[in-house]
Amino acid sequence: MESTTEVLVTRGPAVVHERRTGAVGVGKHFQIASLSKQFAAAAALLLAEEGTLALTDQLVDRVPGCPSSWAGITPHHLLAHTSGLPHWDPGPGPSPRPPLSRADTVAHVMRLLPSTAPGQRWHYSSPGYVLTALLVEHTTGRPYADILRERVLGPLGLSRTRTAAPGHRDGTGTEVMDPSCLPGAGDLWSTAGDLARWARALERGHLLGPDSLRAMFTSHITPRIQHPMPLTVTGYGYGVFLGTLAGHPARFHHGDNPGHRSLLVRLPDRDTGIIVLTRGNHTDPYAVLSALLTTPALRL
Repeated sequence: MESTTEVLVTRGPAVVHERRTGAVGVGKHFQIASLSKQFAAAAALLLAEEGTLALTDQLVDRVPGCPSSWAGITPHHLLAHTSGLPHWDPGPGPSPRPPLSRADTVAHVMRLLPSTAPGQRWHYSSPGYVLTALLVEHTTGRPYADILRERVLGPLGLSRTRTAAPGHRDGTGTEVMDPSCLPGAGDLWSTAGDLARWARALERGHLLGPDSLRAMFTSHITPRIQHPMPLTVTGYGYGVFLGTLAGHPARFHHGDNPGHRSLLVRLPDRDTGIIVLTRGNHTDPYAVLSALLTTPALRL
C-alpha cells in the first residue's frame, strides 16, 4: 500500500517549500487526528473569554453523567492533560474495525477512573479532550461541531477544515476510520494550507485575546516523556507541546489516527510553519521533519 504525504513550509504568509508524494493533490484533505485538540482548546478558551465558562469550574457540575470520582477535575486539567484520566486504556482505542460511534466513545470515557489526583502529573489523555467537546456543548446548548464552525473555523476563513468527511476516497486502499467518533480529540479533516493559516492566525491573535493566548502557549507542566527527535519537549500548554527545534523555540503537536498521521510545528521567532500530513501507515512525520532540516527549504 502506497503512502501519500504532503509537506508545507511557510515563512510569514508565503509558502517557501511544498512537496507531495503518492496519490495526493493540492488541497487534499487528511484526517489531522490529535491536531484537532488545538481547535477544541481554542473553543473552550473563547467561552472562558465571554464568561460562560471558567477554567476553574468543576467538570462534574458542568457535564451531566460525570462519575463522582472525577471531583476536582476542571477544564484547565482537561486542556493541560493533568486531569488524571488515562488515555484509551483500559480497553481498545479508536479503530476502523469494529467502527465506533460517538455514543460508544462517550460511554467508554464516562467509565474511566482517574489514575492520579487532578493536577498531580501530566498524562496524555484524548478522553480529556472528548470531555472538552462535551463541555462546550453543555455550556452553549449546541452541537460542538456547530460551535467550532461558527466561532473558530469561520472567522479564520478555514473553509477546508471540517468535522464531516470529504466526499471522495483517497484511492490508497487504506481502511480509514471515521473520526467523528472522537469529538474534540481527533475529529477534524483539514489541508496543509488551512493548517498553516490556522497556526499563524492563532499565534498573531486573530482569534483569542492576549490572556487566552498566554494560557495556551504557557507551560503548565513538564511532560515526562521521550519525544521523537528532532523536537525536544520542555512543557505543555493547552493543546500545544512547547519545546525547541534546532535551537529555536517551537510550538507543536502531532496526530495519529489509524491510516493518518500529522505534525504541525510553529517557530514563532522565525514566523515559520511546518506541516506534514500522511495517509497510510509507512511514513513517519518526524523522519520527514528531520530530513527537512538538512535541506535548503528549512534554513534555521
